[in-house]
Order: sequence, then C-alpha cells, then structure tokens
Amino acid sequence: MRVLGVDPGLTRCGLGVIDGEPGRKLTLVATGVASTGAGDEIGTRLLALEEQIEHWLTEHRPDAVAVERVFSQHNVRTVMGTAQAGAVAIVCAARRGLPVALHTPSEVKAAVTGSGRADKAQVTQMVTRLLALADPPRPADAADALALAICHLWRGGAQRRLAAAAAAHSRPARWPVPARTARPSRTGG
Repeated sequence: MRVLGVDPGLTRCGLGVIDGEPGRKLTLVATGVASTGAGDEIGTRLLALEEQIEHWLTEHRPDAVAVERVFSQHNVRTVMGTAQAGAVAIVCAARRGLPVALHTPSEVKAAVTGSGRADKAQVTQMVTRLLALADPPRPADAADALALAICHLWRGGAQRRLAAAAAAHSRPARWPVPARTARPSRTGG
C-alpha cells in the first residue's frame, strides 16, 4: 500500500509518501514540503497548496491519504491556517476518490514511538529508523508527514481487518432454516 502523509500548514505543508504494509519493511518514496509565501493573500496560498498537492498525487499515485487532525491550540489564527491547509489536501484526495484518514498528533506519536507524549525529536528519530534513512528527514514538517503515513499504514491496516471481521461476524447465517411444523393442540380433544 502507498500512503501520502500530509502535515498541514499554510507556510510549510509537510508531504511524505511511503510504501509498505503492517509487519513488513517500510520504504520511503518521497518527502518534501509544499510552501507558500506568508505575505500572500489566503486564496493565493490555498491555490498554491492545491497545485503542489495535486502534483504529488499525480506523481506518486498513493492508495490513501493521511492528514493530521487539527486540534485546539492557543493561537486561533494558526489553527485556522492549519485547518484550511488540511481541507485542501482532503479535497484533492476526494476529487480522485482516494480514502482519507485523519489522525491526531498523539495517535501518530503513539503509533511511531509507542508514546503519545513523544516530542518531535523522538518522532523524527523513529521515522529515520523505521525507514532506514541515513539522515533524518528535514524540515520537521516532512518528518511529521512521514510519521502520519506510517501511522495510517499500520493503524489503517488493523482498522480494515477489524472492520472486515466485524462485518463477517454481523452477517446473518446462510444455512437453511427448518420449516415450522404444526404443534398438536393442547385442548385434549
């Protein structure tokens, strides 16, 4: 499975593509950052992000897209920009019919490091190790995007298996039901 991870941001939007499956070696396909000018108008910035994400989707042809779920921060302006950038990635994927999953930062940290409270350095170190890279991915946005892709690949596979098992378990039985036979009357007659 090939997954595009997106660490949304207006100025720097981390992008990372990996190949792999749960329990198997992961392979780095590409990583980078989509950038926009901080002084540009919001519409121009969102269009620039769309063009760059569309390019990545065309070039790398992922099977799924994983986007960081926006969580409440103290700076509302930062949250809005992050949410808008994430929405652009979701729309680009939806336009192509690709499944999109949203993962919280703590979910990503837990999947990659084993701790939902890991710091950025620990996440980057584990991404570097898991992908057998000679050097850590830079900037941190690129490492975060790869962590999102890894999280989705590992957790998404488990979620698909659980959903399939639940669906199989909830299906009605497919064997013939015996016909009801008439019961004798108890009126004693």
